[in-house]
Amino acid sequence: MAWAAGVGAVLAGLPLAVRGRLPDRLATHWGGAGPDGSMPLWAAALFPALLWAVLVLSVGLAVRRGALPARGGLGAVLPAAAVFLTGIQATVVRANLDRADWRQAGSVAAGIAVGAAAAVLAGVLGWAAAARAAGPGTAPADAPAPADAPAPAPAAPGDVTAAGPAVELPDGARLVWLSRTSNRWLSLLGVVAGLVAFAALAAAAAGATDAGWAVGAPFAVVALAGAGCSSVTARVTERGLDVAFGPLGRPVRRWSVQDVASARVETRRPAQVGGWGYRLSGHGTTVMLRAGECLVVRPRTGAEFAVSVDDAARGAALLNALTARAPR
Repeated sequence: MAWAAGVGAVLAGLPLAVRGRLPDRLATHWGGAGPDGSMPLWAAALFPALLWAVLVLSVGLAVRRGALPARGGLGAVLPAAAVFLTGIQATVVRANLDRADWRQAGSVAAGIAVGAAAAVLAGVLGWAAAARAAGPGTAPADAPAPADAPAPAPAAPGDVTAAGPAVELPDGARLVWLSRTSNRWLSLLGVVAGLVAFAALAAAAAGATDAGWAVGAPFAVVALAGAGCSSVTARVTERGLDVAFGPLGRPVRRWSVQDVASARVETRRPAQVGGWGYRLSGHGTTVMLRAGECLVVRPRTGAEFAVSVDDAARGAALLNALTARAPR
């Protein structure tokens, strides 16, 4: 995992990046009256990184053996530990910064409290993202249809209506269509930008540079945008269409069945809509994560919306059928 290696590099690099402003030994333990324990600079740099490496290997081994669920281990434990260890390391560096002797180090109470709160938040968000990723998926486009999900009816020869495919819904039937798509390159962009933001903000928290906040903030925005546009989940239910973005399924765009005029399938490519991700063009709005089949929705008001997901024909057919029988 590249992000795990990046966290280790940040942990080890924080003290080394400002070693000229640190004493030969760093205060690493505090008692009631102040610092009461220290380590050489090299040990203070490597110890948290080694602790992180042992934790990553232990969690990975526990998940592989089934002793720890992947959702709880990779999704919650590791993000929380990464934020907590980095917060502690940044706090220790700040407390020792520009001190002639480790015994003169400042207090770490506030930094530890903030780091612990941030770690809890990171763990909750990581757990939520992992729980969503572990949710039900969708069958591939060439898989046979479930017994209770009719296949789209073929269009009649010469039928060029924009209404799209449709299915016959049995009385009382309640059907759901779900499809998820992701883009590994946008995910990689989010990870790389997130690591840069993580390192810059950690350096700023440690007092190593005043430019850390100015550098970290825009990279954090890029990381959030990359993560938000790297995956998409489309779901059709009796209420209409939901399109959820990112690992947390937020934000969400919704159309009720009364708001949808029709749905269809259309082949689109990045060059047609202006690139990858969330695009605005003459075609309306397109969520372009991979070239090819897209589910296109024509609302009763506003521009068309398209999302590149698999099995779009079945989703369009179900949405058209639900729209046709919805009360106006």
